[in-house]
Amino acid sequence: MMATIAFIGLGNMGSPMVANLLKAGHRVQVFDLQQAAVQGAAEKGAVPATSAVEAVQQAQVVISMLQSGTQVDSLYVSGPTPLFDHLPAGTLVIDCSTIDAATARATAAQALTHGLEFVDAPVSGGVAGAEAGTLTFIVGGSEAQFAKAKPVLQQMGKQVLHAGEHGAGQIAKACNNLLLAVQMAGTCEALNMGINNGLDPGVLSEIIKLSSGNNWVLQLYNPVPGVMDKVPASRGYQGGFLVKLMCKDLNLAMDLSRDSGSPVPMGAAARALFNLHQVAGHEELDFSSLFRLFRPTEGGK
Repeated sequence: MMATIAFIGLGNMGSPMVANLLKAGHRVQVFDLQQAAVQGAAEKGAVPATSAVEAVQQAQVVISMLQSGTQVDSLYVSGPTPLFDHLPAGTLVIDCSTIDAATARATAAQALTHGLEFVDAPVSGGVAGAEAGTLTFIVGGSEAQFAKAKPVLQQMGKQVLHAGEHGAGQIAKACNNLLLAVQMAGTCEALNMGINNGLDPGVLSEIIKLSSGNNWVLQLYNPVPGVMDKVPASRGYQGGFLVKLMCKDLNLAMDLSRDSGSPVPMGAAARALFNLHQVAGHEELDFSSLFRLFRPTEGGK
């Protein structure tokens, strides 16, 4: 069933997600603070809006992809023009941002008072997954809300998983990205050690992929320039999942660790490495650029 969908937030992930909704035949009304992003979406067939309130006019579904819980709260609840005040009862609101679970739960509670259907649905799969329509959506909300959101999310992803009640999607995403950071850091140091001992990184990567050290990073996101085509490492670490966003997600994971009394020594080490990399001036590069922390001259500075 075709729908009118409002999409707010057209960054590295949001723009290709919009493209897939358009391919599926939906009318997509878009807004972003960056006019160039709105224009880019319009060139692909989206309907440009000059404000979030304008974007949601006549929309049955609202999707947001923002960078922080503060932005989500401001958009829907506490900003000068709270979007929840401009949506008719029954509207489905899907927030795909990666934020803290407490804000997701508070936003869901506010949505309920307006008669709206809200789910938190952070994503995994990166920009490549967004472009290919193979993202994994990790959804928090009731069974009925999940059932309502799933057909929409399937237009942009390959897997749509129900983690539990509101906020559960954010908790599952934090656990996933904690492990992803540990995998990336470990893979970078292992490949660097191999290079320092005379091994070809491509050959070593293939060996580990066929051995017990195999992991997602080696399979799909090799951090060494030139080893794998069509990944950020082979285009100067441009695009992809930015270092500053990984640092944000690791901070969310550390908050969860603290609040639940969960020891995360490996995650803490990974956060220290990514924070070090960020303050060295690499916050706008893809997170696989952590390899430069171990090998500063690799792929330029």
